[in-house]
Amino acid sequence: MMKKVTKDMPITKVLQEHPETISVFEKHGLHCIGCHLVYYDNIEHGCMAHNIDTKKLIDELNKTIAK
Repeated sequence: MMKKVTKDMPITKVLQEHPETISVFEKHGLHCIGCHLVYYDNIEHGCMAHNIDTKKLIDELNKTIAK
């Protein structure tokens, strides 16, 4: 189990290890579940592609997994 989410982590790793983060990704506009790129992109690339604030997403993901 991961200790902390970082921007270079593959999106699939986060989703597989912490399914409770699905709603966080969706809230920020990363609808990763249905996208084939989820297997190739890390969090930073996904955020850049969708013009999402990477730091805000990472912060919320880490708060979610800390619960």
